[in-house]
Amino acid sequence: MITVDGGALTIDAVVRAAREREPVALDPSVRTRMSPARAVVDRLDNEGAVVYGVTTGFGALADRAVDPADRALLQRSVVLSHAAGSGERLDGEVVRGMILLRARTLAAGLSGVRVDLVEALVGLLEAGIIPWVPEHGSLGASGDLAPLAAVATVLLGQGWTVAGDGARVDAATALREHGLTPIDVEPKEGLALINGTDAMTSLLALAVHDIEDLLRLADIACALSVEALLGTTVAYDERVVALRPAQGQADSAANLRALLEGSPIVASHRPSRHAVQDAYSLRCAPQVHGAARDVVAFCRQTVEHELASVVDNPVVLDDHVVSAGNFHGQALAYAADMLASACADVAAISERRVDRLLDPARSRGLPAFLSPEPGLNSGLMITQYTAAAMVASLRHAATPFAVQSAATSAGQEDHVSMGYEAALRTRRSVGLLRAVLAIEVVCAAQAVEMRHPLAPGPATATVIAGLRKRMPALGADRILSGDLEAAEAWARDREWRDGLDSARVTLR
Repeated sequence: MITVDGGALTIDAVVRAAREREPVALDPSVRTRMSPARAVVDRLDNEGAVVYGVTTGFGALADRAVDPADRALLQRSVVLSHAAGSGERLDGEVVRGMILLRARTLAAGLSGVRVDLVEALVGLLEAGIIPWVPEHGSLGASGDLAPLAAVATVLLGQGWTVAGDGARVDAATALREHGLTPIDVEPKEGLALINGTDAMTSLLALAVHDIEDLLRLADIACALSVEALLGTTVAYDERVVALRPAQGQADSAANLRALLEGSPIVASHRPSRHAVQDAYSLRCAPQVHGAARDVVAFCRQTVEHELASVVDNPVVLDDHVVSAGNFHGQALAYAADMLASACADVAAISERRVDRLLDPARSRGLPAFLSPEPGLNSGLMITQYTAAAMVASLRHAATPFAVQSAATSAGQEDHVSMGYEAALRTRRSVGLLRAVLAIEVVCAAQAVEMRHPLAPGPATATVIAGLRKRMPALGADRILSGDLEAAEAWARDREWRDGLDSARVTLR
């Protein structure tokens, strides 16, 4: 059970609630915590004070006073008008993460809203209702306005939700079927539902979690390639690696040592002249994978800061309502760009190892394209084409978003982060990196088996055995798309962990 109490959340908690659908509950203390700020908003509303988002319009309309009789309508209108997204719908796990994070910020008790809003958000999670959220519409400043508005419309009984079969269902019907009632928004509340970084934070929390696992998989794929290419482990020596005090590099090298420990293939050619020095894609893997690890560690910290932040505007401090800028996602935009760059380069070095495995001139005795009968068969030739195409796409996707600001709202919002689009792009990059690494594992496993009677090490042998439960080794040519799909599923489901557990190898 994940408890929303207004305090910080962890990336792990977001993943469990969003992806694994772990139950979410509201802590009883939240009602008491939220009451004082709500009382301040009610008082200022009754006094008719000029307060942004309470008695005025929004954005460039902030200097427009709103009559007391229209202030509740103003809050409803801002939700409906800002639900102007476009494109394919966001994945359900991303939307669930958004809902959790918006509930957490409001529960912190500085937004000046009723506890009813938090209860309604948690109610969506409990009922398993997924709002239909178009993927485009946020500039990453003033909050993720359009995506969050699509969620908020469902609370109002407007908009759409996603049925179990993926169809679109009107929100009023979905709420009724789950015994829920639409809410009415009061002064300040419509704006509070849409003004935050929750969509981009949800995207990046999931991305950081997945990339951390993929960097472990990158070490596994490299270890298999080292065995397959009769590589040396000298460059991974702890004393050599320690000459550069970088944690990511040290962790990656430690993983490679553990994965290749006791490998008969590696031992078989240790005295050989050919193993004096390997190509960079093998020898420098800890430096590349490790640099990516360090970047991801920084990005994890950035996301965790956001998961402990109150991202709303305005906020209630003591007896004042203060307009500030915590809805601006520049830090998240920088993180998303860095993650996309890391995905592109880790995929690039993986693709170079694939190319070397398939090339008989550089693979140290392996048959062309790892076919048992090359010439008659093309073997795994085209998997490298596929990997190279995805690497090109990843490189293109690594173009920074964080410098692509555009002025909006008649110049009032004259610098935006583009953090949401950056995070959306990074989510796609994670999927492409997984697909490239899966190709390397498929090729390297085939190549290691072709070194028979030499055997792989205990750890890599269990990895290959697990992969073979999903797909057989390649003999005569066959359609490979299904094999690659199976390998991606094996990677996505982290089935490689099962084998390493049995081999008593724990990766950093």
